[in-house]
Amino acid sequence: MESLTILVVDDDPVIRRLLQQRLKNEHYSVMVANDGYQAERLLKKQHFDVVLTDLVMPGDIGGIEVLEITKELSPDTEVVLITAHSSVDTAVAAMKKGAADYLEKPINFDELFLRMDKIANLKSILKSAKDIGQAMSITEAEAASTIQNLEMTVAKLQTRLDEVETALRDRTKAEDERIANAIDILTGE
Repeated sequence: MESLTILVVDDDPVIRRLLQQRLKNEHYSVMVANDGYQAERLLKKQHFDVVLTDLVMPGDIGGIEVLEITKELSPDTEVVLITAHSSVDTAVAAMKKGAADYLEKPINFDELFLRMDKIANLKSILKSAKDIGQAMSITEAEAASTIQNLEMTVAKLQTRLDEVETALRDRTKAEDERIANAIDILTGE
């Protein structure tokens, strides 16, 4: 399974560095942004499989806004919100806007890695389904082409058979001549 590309967005440099290091230790490809504005610039430049963002950050672009920007730019990118200010209402609002998951600070890294594995597995399944869909499309196109070729061949053979029948029924010619004409039609001469 390919390693996920993850964008970590958090205004706290300690948490940002900790997340970056722990995720890198688990062989994820990680970039960091220190606020929503930097996250938006990175999201416009590059695709990420997962955005892991703090919910509450200074400025006009907090975690919910990072979620909205991410989903607008790349609907298949999964967003996981992290907050110290956990509430059911905020979690429900985030899920309605497309968040894949929600974690509370302090971060339980075992839980985080399980969620990343879940996302990686889901992305792998979706990629496999897409690959199967593409293979089916190719197979269907090839089957349609084969059927079309067979129908054309059948039509040509039916035309020849009709010509042979006409040649054999032509009573204006001698029997040997009719048979010779029918053979010529069958052999394509």
